[in-house]
Amino acid sequence: MALTKFGFIVTGDDFIQHQGTERFSMKVVGVRSASQGPAVAREMVAEGIQLIELCGGFGPVWTSKVLEAIEYKIPVGSVSYGPESIDGMYHLFAK
Repeated sequence: MALTKFGFIVTGDDFIQHQGTERFSMKVVGVRSASQGPAVAREMVAEGIQLIELCGGFGPVWTSKVLEAIEYKIPVGSVSYGPESIDGMYHLFAK
């Protein structure tokens, strides 16, 4: 089975964007907080999304919560940043 439906959840602002071709679709959902991720992921699974990627703002704790929320039905990955980016990520996401 080929990947035809991809989902991406990003922290920032609330929005939904769909893009794709006849054979591939991508849904990108923006959320204000990583705590919204599990609910969005459940919706994506219900819509037939086959794989979800999370932005680096989710971190390992919220990535795990997303996986638990969807009962591990599909793969969930997360963007990660190396040690050289820790200061930059802190300044970007610290409140």
